[in-house]
Amino acid sequence: MLKVTPYLELDQQAKQLVDRANNTMISLTFSESAVLYQLLIADSVCGKEALLDAGWPDRVVAATSLTQCVSTLRKKLEAYPEVQLKTVARRGYELYVSKRSHIKMLAVNDAESIKTALIDVPMMVKIGGILVLLLFILWSWYTSDYHSAVKNSSLWNTDKKVALNIGGTKEIIPMFYQSNVEYLHPSMWQKHLAPESNHLANFEGFEGYVATDGDNYSMAICPNVIDGECAGHNLMNITAIDRNPAGLDISHFSELAERLEKRIRYNRIIIPHNDNDNDNDNDNEVGDITEHHYHADVYFPVAGELLVRSDLSLSLIYEDDNSGQFYSATCITDEDCLTTPIKYKVRGTFKQYEQKINDLTVDVFQVKVSQKEFIKPEVVSPSAMNFYRAIRKHDITDDVLYFYRVHTDEKSAVWISPILGSIVAWYKYDQVRI
Repeated sequence: MLKVTPYLELDQQAKQLVDRANNTMISLTFSESAVLYQLLIADSVCGKEALLDAGWPDRVVAATSLTQCVSTLRKKLEAYPEVQLKTVARRGYELYVSKRSHIKMLAVNDAESIKTALIDVPMMVKIGGILVLLLFILWSWYTSDYHSAVKNSSLWNTDKKVALNIGGTKEIIPMFYQSNVEYLHPSMWQKHLAPESNHLANFEGFEGYVATDGDNYSMAICPNVIDGECAGHNLMNITAIDRNPAGLDISHFSELAERLEKRIRYNRIIIPHNDNDNDNDNDNEVGDITEHHYHADVYFPVAGELLVRSDLSLSLIYEDDNSGQFYSATCITDEDCLTTPIKYKVRGTFKQYEQKINDLTVDVFQVKVSQKEFIKPEVVSPSAMNFYRAIRKHDITDDVLYFYRVHTDEKSAVWISPILGSIVAWYKYDQVRI
């Protein structure tokens, strides 16, 4: 086989052209095959005498026989405009294969043909191909889920800290804030706690986080952290949705929160602890799917309004190392039960990415929403009307959500969740086998 182009070959023995791109063959006469072969092996112009000797060996024929043979070859090569059989005046003929040939994407098991096709491409075409490839890679990156996660993570900063006084104890805690937020003074959080009642007995210290998206100013507090571990008890999650001081009475807050949380719960999973984990008799009670469940109560104090509580639940079921099924549920009531529960549930799939926000490593969960359920209450108090409107807006618009897990330990985790904007809350963590 002698190559004419990377995909067109001359089979001199079978006297035919083999088109590997279209899987077809073109029959040639003895003379056509011999003349074409002579043209292919010639370095440049091939004289008429040499072609006559090759096409009609040991015979004397007129020059018109060669002319007719060349004419027929040209017709058979018409389907390949990159192959030209040129007449060179007073010298003979030359077979010219264009370096700008129409490179075809071949299903040819011939690595050499493919290599030749690529090498034969002019430099400008190669550069253009590389640019197209780079543009495709950039476009793929720009439209990828990972780029969206990176872009959303870049909205947040955590290079500042806040001095916060809770229950008479002051601690310096990290601040998460979005880049466009103007008001970052510690008073944006502290002013909502009434100073005259900001005292708690047996409150020796705490760890916490604050966050703001410019509309909400939230704080997540875990008291009495031991060796960097939060036990998940007596968590305090407070979010201010009004710029005016809320005047929250911290000395009564714990008592009020305990009373509110004893009501009927919609989202809290009470998980029985099995003290006989090694007992084989209990094997049938253990499922083969692990649900990672997080629960938090967030309080929204507003001056002169009923205290509103949001009962939040997040559940993750991993299908591989960084993706799986996602479920969240939000239930909102006020302290006097004047608002019947506002309930909003979301199901979807998540992808988990690890990202840096300044010097802090966080887990970013991109959730693609596949199902929503918004249960409208029969009655909405004025205190809860803002929450009803915000959740209704989420129900209409949300298709992709971003959750940030900024801290995790054995029994708890801190999440920034896209609920009523973006709020930080400390969640109790449980693991369930289902």
